[in-house]
Formats: sequence, structure tokens, C-alpha cells
Amino acid sequence: MSELPVSIAQHYHERTKYDPETIKAKNQPLDWNKQPLPFKEYKIGSSIDLKPYLTDEPALSSLDSSDRWWQRLSHLLLCSYGITGKILTPGEPHYLRAAPSAGGLYPAEIYLISRGTPLLPAGLYNYQAYTHSLIHFWESDVWTKLQTACFWHPVLENTQLAIVITAVFFRSAWRYHDRAYRRIFLDTGHLLGNIELACALNDYRPHLIGGFMDEAMQQLLYLDAEQEGAIAILPLADLLEVKQNLPLARTALPASTHQDYPQIPDGQILSYLHQATRLPLDTTSKVNWKPAATQGQRVDKYNFPFCLKVPTATQPIDWGDRLEQLETTILSRRSTREYSGAALTLAELIALLDFTYQPQHYTEQGFDRSPDYFDLSLVETFIVVSAVDGLEDGCYYYAPKTQELRQIRFKNFRQELHFLCLGQDLGRDAGAVLFHTADLKAAIAAYGDRVYRYLHMDAGHLGQRLNLAAIQLGLGVSGIAGFFDDQVNEVLGIPTDEAVLYITTLGRPA
Repeated sequence: MSELPVSIAQHYHERTKYDPETIKAKNQPLDWNKQPLPFKEYKIGSSIDLKPYLTDEPALSSLDSSDRWWQRLSHLLLCSYGITGKILTPGEPHYLRAAPSAGGLYPAEIYLISRGTPLLPAGLYNYQAYTHSLIHFWESDVWTKLQTACFWHPVLENTQLAIVITAVFFRSAWRYHDRAYRRIFLDTGHLLGNIELACALNDYRPHLIGGFMDEAMQQLLYLDAEQEGAIAILPLADLLEVKQNLPLARTALPASTHQDYPQIPDGQILSYLHQATRLPLDTTSKVNWKPAATQGQRVDKYNFPFCLKVPTATQPIDWGDRLEQLETTILSRRSTREYSGAALTLAELIALLDFTYQPQHYTEQGFDRSPDYFDLSLVETFIVVSAVDGLEDGCYYYAPKTQELRQIRFKNFRQELHFLCLGQDLGRDAGAVLFHTADLKAAIAAYGDRVYRYLHMDAGHLGQRLNLAAIQLGLGVSGIAGFFDDQVNEVLGIPTDEAVLYITTLGRPA
């Protein structure tokens, strides 16, 4: 019997899997002469310097309204994607950003669209992280075009600013080739996590939009479709304006499922998938923006018989007065390069899960109780415990609704994790390794092939909350997007329907 055809997203996922038998043949040496620049440059446009507004003096409460507005925007952009450090190299220094990126390649660009305010004229702006400034490269009222591209999303009726995240594909593909598409959207998820939390610091509420006409956004921002594409749009509701305290709306729209596609050579499948998952130009369609029933909902998919169940309800992490420790944590975050192998405590692991999956516990500190994701009901979490005091070694399923860990395998997997993570010591020496997965077939049935974008952004968003919670607790943390896909399920006992999206390692820094 012939196999049923798979969609282009499933085909891409299979084609870009790492396998122990073929990974050496697929590895290609880097062409350092073609290393892409990590910053976008504009030959024309007027610049707005945001650095003067980073000072904490005078205090925010004593600033006039215009300086206060600029200070909020400056801190928001710095904490989202600003430069937070540099590594000296024989050539140009390597700059580090607030949001982590695979290989430090930073494929994302941030654009700001203004509807036109007394302080920020209408038009298009690019955030220049290198100089912490905005370049105003197009002076025109483009808000109606943005609304059209977003199928007249209701939040855009009442907001004045919107962030658009794009990806410059080759920045990541230069090193990771076709598999870079996964990493680009995980990186974008990290950035979405930062934007969400930076908005909480600065009295904004981002409303996530993943359903938009791709070609319309390309035209609006003057993007070269072969090089760069829009990934996510976030209208910014100003919470200091009563009329901008807006109801939630749908974040993800379905797209087509493509099962009829040609043979695609290596090196071209990334571009093909991105084109295939676009929403077409269509100015006549009416979209129901009422939130989907599953939006923001966490479900407990697996309840294994006779398994050990460990409750995870706990007190929330304290982020300080007016979330002062959150900004410090965002700006000081670094990916851990080496773990000692020492154990975590069960209380630490539970605190990490609580901040990541239970945002409703943090409303009294000023966080949003229900931040925007695309569809968390599609993303599952498994945790492999190698060294957590008070918790038996093994593989666990995390049930977010009932807030408990459910053990599915009893074993210490340190050596297996070393193998599964492509020989990286981070996997072997971590106290716990967390896996985000999704039933790809079911997700595509719900949203079409475009769901591949949504899944990886949601996994990256969750991963960034884990990142920041770990740093706040003095722990080490590092994401891994390179792993032997099929062997993860086989070795750890994760159900075979679950495609692994992302790995986050947690441990004691060496």
C-alpha cells in the first residue's frame, strides 16, 4: 500500500531531520567570505536617537509626558532586542542581543509602524540595535495598508503603534542551511517572549497577529521577498490610555495545506516552505477575530496509567518592586556554555515551570495573566530529569492544567542526552532537559501548513520565559535546536506522534 501524501510542512520537517547516519554528510564547511551582516543599513532616512532616554535619572514619575513616552519606548526596544554586550574577535566585535539566537546570528529585524502621533510622525521605522535608534525611512500614512494586510484586525482600530518582526533568512541559513527555518521561528519566539515581558515593564500590551497577507506586508515594508519576510505583527496597546485597554482577539489564522509540490533540491526547501505557507492577497475576505476556543488554553493530553505524579503548584518567583529585577534579568541574560553536573532542587524546577506555564499567578506583580500565543493546546512539554534533588530520574510529561509532573520512564538518561543533543555536553551535564513537542499532523489539520510557523514561535516564546526564570534564580540555561529528531522519541519514550520542536537545558553553571 502506498503511503498517503504528506503536506509541504511535514515534508520539510522530515527533510530537515538530523540522523546519526547522515549528519556528517550533510555538514558543510562555512564560507566565511559570505558571512552575512547582523544589522540592516539604510542609505536614506532620518534618525531618532533613543540612548538619552535610557537613563534612570530623573525618576520616571518626575518626567514630563513626552520624555516619559520616549523613555518607555526606548526601554521597550532595548529589552526586546537591544545590544547587551560584545565579544571581541580578530575582526569586528560580535554583539550580543537581549533575545537569544541560534549561533548568535540574529536573523530578526524589528520595524515600528506609527499611525501618527504628536511625538512619532506617521510612517515606517527600523530599529537600529547597533546605535539604539530608530531610522524613519518612509514618511507616509501607511496605517490603512497595515489594517488591510491584517484583515482589519480590531486591535488596529484603537492603537497607534505596531511592531513588525521580519526575518532575513540568509543570516541563519548561512550556517544552518535548510534547517534554519526552524531556528528562525524559534528565535522569533524568544523575541516575542522578550516583547511580552518588556511591555509589562513599560505599560504596553502587545496583541499578537500571525494571520496576515504576507505579500501585502512585504510591499508595505519594501522588503525583498527573496531575502526577507514578515513573521509576526504586534500592535502595541498603551495601557496608560483607558481606551487602549482592549479585549483579546484571535492570533492565528489557518492557511492552505499543500500536498502537491515538485521535487525540491536541497538548499531550496526553506524558501519553498515559506512561500507555500503565505496567506494570499485577499481584500474581500471577512475574518472572525473572536478568539479561538483553544487560544491561551493549556490542556493535559497524556495521563499515563499507574505513573508517579508530582504536584507543581508553588509560590510565584518574586521579580521585585515594579518588576525592577525583570529588566536587570533580561539585560544580563546569557546562554550557559557549560554545566557542572550538580543537582537542581525540586523547588527550583517547579518555580521555572510555574513562571513559564502559569502566568495567571503573576498578575499581582504586574504581568499579563493571559499573554498572547498562537495555540498552546498544540504544544506539549516533556522533561528529562538527570539530577533534581527530591525527584526520581526519568522522563516526565508536564500537565499544565492540573499542574503536575507525570513520570513515563524510570532511568538516568545522561549518556543518551549527550548523544541526542549531537554530542553536546550541555545535554549530558544538565540537571533537567525540557522538550517542547507537537503532533504535527493534527496541528496541520487545524491550521494548514502555516502552523509550522506558529508551533516554533510558541515553543520559542515558552523557552524564553524559561530562560529568564532560570537566570532570575541563579541557574544556567541554554536552548538547543539541533538534535537527532526521531531518536528523541525512541530513547525517551515520548509518543511517536510528537514531533520535537525545541530543547531547553537547565542546570548549575560550571
